[in-house]
Amino acid sequence: MTTPAANPSNAVQRDVPGPFAPYTLRLPEAEALPLVCDSPHSGTRYPADFGFALPFELLRKGEDTDVHVLWQALPGVGATLLAAEFPRSYIDPNREVEDIDPAMLAEPWPGPLQPSEKTRLGIGLIWRDAGKNGLNPIYQRKLSVAEVQQRIADYHAPYHAAMREQIEGAYDRFGAVWHLNLHSMPADSYESLGIRTDKPLADFVLGDRDGTTASPAFTDAVAQALRKRGFSVALNDPFKGVALIARLGRPAERRHSLQVEVHRGLYMDEATRERSAGFGALQAALTEVAQELAAFVRSELPAGSR
Repeated sequence: MTTPAANPSNAVQRDVPGPFAPYTLRLPEAEALPLVCDSPHSGTRYPADFGFALPFELLRKGEDTDVHVLWQALPGVGATLLAAEFPRSYIDPNREVEDIDPAMLAEPWPGPLQPSEKTRLGIGLIWRDAGKNGLNPIYQRKLSVAEVQQRIADYHAPYHAAMREQIEGAYDRFGAVWHLNLHSMPADSYESLGIRTDKPLADFVLGDRDGTTASPAFTDAVAQALRKRGFSVALNDPFKGVALIARLGRPAERRHSLQVEVHRGLYMDEATRERSAGFGALQAALTEVAQELAAFVRSELPAGSR
């Protein structure tokens, strides 16, 4: 199996001729475990045909910048790590292909559409807005059906194919699979979601769609590994998980999928996207968390499959 080449500098790139390799894939560098992890929103290569009409700095607010770097120790403990190269604002791999706002299109979509709450918020499969309340529209034009279909074919579909291959390969070999869907969240997450609350945003939010996509034991193992290192952890508040874990998580079949959101204030300057002084300490803590999760997965496997 070939692994698409990574963006070697991990720096943001504008106007990249396309199509380019839609993801990077790091396979286990230790004894393989059925622990498959992905960072669908940390891509920083912006296709040349994007055609956005707002300042680039505003567009970048959608990035989960450097999340895959924070979790870079995962392959070293036996996990697989998949990371998108393209930005979610161009096409979002954590959405279903029917999650499109028809008002964004220049002509009727040729099949059924199912716009979700994410589309209402302007962040469906194809993002409409780069900020809350529709104040930062991304386009000053309608998108053709053909260009949206091309984005799906070049980026969204290959990402999902790679994820499916890793998940099913692990499941076929071990009879079980544990999946971490890795993200970061802005400090104003409650406000952006239209939620009025005085609660502070936790350092980490774990989403299992109200207990439906992962076993309580897996969710608790992740929560306890984080709390042991001094982080505050919330469950499904305010993020429950979207398309990827909904599609993959079937705990009754030993298919466990959990979304993990980290507060951006722990590791970056949200205005500049630059790593902050806390980046190294957080990365080191998540290395220890990865080691604990590998041990948890090992403990869940029958002796003969380890």
